[in-house]
Amino acid sequence: MSAAATSAADAARTRDGDAGVRIADGIRTGIVTGRFPPGTRIRQEDLAAQYGASRVPVREAIRQLEYEGLVTVVANAGAWVSRLTLAECEEIYLMRERLEPLLLRFSAPHLTPDQLESLAVLAQRISVVGADTDAFLALDAEFHLASYEGARTSQLGDLVRRLWNSTAPYRRAYVASWEPESRRIAHEEHHLMVAALRDEDVEEAERILAGHIRRTRRQLARSPEIFEA
Repeated sequence: MSAAATSAADAARTRDGDAGVRIADGIRTGIVTGRFPPGTRIRQEDLAAQYGASRVPVREAIRQLEYEGLVTVVANAGAWVSRLTLAECEEIYLMRERLEPLLLRFSAPHLTPDQLESLAVLAQRISVVGADTDAFLALDAEFHLASYEGARTSQLGDLVRRLWNSTAPYRRAYVASWEPESRRIAHEEHHLMVAALRDEDVEEAERILAGHIRRTRRQLARSPEIFEA
């Protein structure tokens, strides 16, 4: 192959790779925000037309989302937004309950005063969104993921983000059903976590976070109808 042909092939692969990342990001955002509910059919031809791309980056995007657990691919049939059973969701929350405090332990010593202040601001913003489910979910994810920014890990951070994304549609339905008391408790836990991090009490921050996740898991278990839709 000539140098010019090799360069053109490399450029095409780069374009396909960039398009694949862009398509995967778009679908992932649609799933996490509830635009693509569990069970939604993912049609390659529609995505190719929407993004002005060939089937190659679309297939790459779907393959990535399948790896993340967000999309289920059935051979010779197509792809759908993954569904979780209640048991599967409970298992993921049990994993989060143990893994996220560990990730916070890795992160906490490296959080700067400015990052801690940003967490405090986020906690305050979350506490005033009221019954706006979309605003709560967006700020809540920003808060927790920001609390892990100091972690220097090669595997754990990515794993936690995948676990977060996989349960997002069900958490959305659960948060939408919250009574004011449930919101108040969640807000208090965010503020308590910031206070513990500021005090450099990592064990207390871990304890608060584990309880925060455990409470969600237990309340989801009392809402089986969310998984039957």
